[in-house]
Amino acid sequence: MNFQEPLSGLFERIAQAIERLGPRLPPRPDFGAGSAFVWQAETETLLPVSEVNRLPLALLKGIDFARETLLENTRRFAAGLPANNALLWGARGMGKSSLVKAVHGEFPGLKLVEIHREDIASLPSLLHRLREAKHHRFILFCDDLSFEAQDTSYKSLKAMLEGGIEGRPGNVLFYATSNRRHLMPRDMVENERSTAINPAEAVEEKLSLSDRFGLWIGFHNCSQDEFLAMVRGYAEHYRLGIEEKTLCAEALAWARGRGSRSGRVAWQYIQDLAGRLGRAL
Repeated sequence: MNFQEPLSGLFERIAQAIERLGPRLPPRPDFGAGSAFVWQAETETLLPVSEVNRLPLALLKGIDFARETLLENTRRFAAGLPANNALLWGARGMGKSSLVKAVHGEFPGLKLVEIHREDIASLPSLLHRLREAKHHRFILFCDDLSFEAQDTSYKSLKAMLEGGIEGRPGNVLFYATSNRRHLMPRDMVENERSTAINPAEAVEEKLSLSDRFGLWIGFHNCSQDEFLAMVRGYAEHYRLGIEEKTLCAEALAWARGRGSRSGRVAWQYIQDLAGRLGRAL
C-alpha cells in the first residue's frame, strides 16, 4: 500500500475492486437488432435471430380455422387492442409451431421471443426486461410446452398468465404449443386422483394452467385430401415441375412408409423430392 496516496484515490480503488467482485448486470437488450430473439436464461440475455425459420402463411394447408383464429388474435394485439394468450394443442406435425412463426411474419412491428420449456422458471426475469421496453410489443413463444410429475415450474407460468401481483405486461402476449390439451400427462393427473388427500382439488390445481389460456386452438390429424393439398401447395410454390399423378402417388407411398399423414410428413416428402430433382428449396 502506498501510504502517501490520498484517501480519495484509495477509496476509489477499493470501490472499483468491490465492483469487480460483484455480479455483472446482463446487457440491456437491443430490440432494434431484429424482429426475433431467443431468451438465454443462464446469462439472462436476449440473443437476436438473424433469420427466422418459417414458411409463408399461405403454404400452411388444412388448418384454415386455426390460421384465421390466431391471425385475428395477433392482429388485435398488434393494433393495441385486447387479445388472448393462446395454446395450440393437438396432433403432432400439423403445423402448430409453424403457424406461430408464420403469423408473426405477417406483422413486422411485432417482436417474437422464444423461451425454452426448461427455462419457464426464469419467466419473471424475462418479463421484467420486456416490461421495460414499453415501445415494443412481444409475442412470447414456447414450443412443445408440457410438464412432468415432479415439475413445479408450471406455477411460474400460471402467475404470469393470470394471478401474479404484477400480471402479464400489457405489451406481451404468450403463445404456446403442446401435444397435450392440459399440458400435463394423463398418468400424472390419474396419480393425483389416486393419492391426494383431496383428489378433486389436486387435479384442478394441475389443470387450471391450461384454463388460463384464453384461446385453445386444436389441431387434428389430416385427411388424405388435405395431405395431398399440402404436397401440391409445396410443389407449386417451389416449382418442382413433377406430374401431379406421380406427385400424389409418391406422396401417399411416403406417408404409408411413415405411418401417418401430417404437414410435417408432407414437408419431409417435398425435401426428399427436391433432393432427387436437384432443386434447392
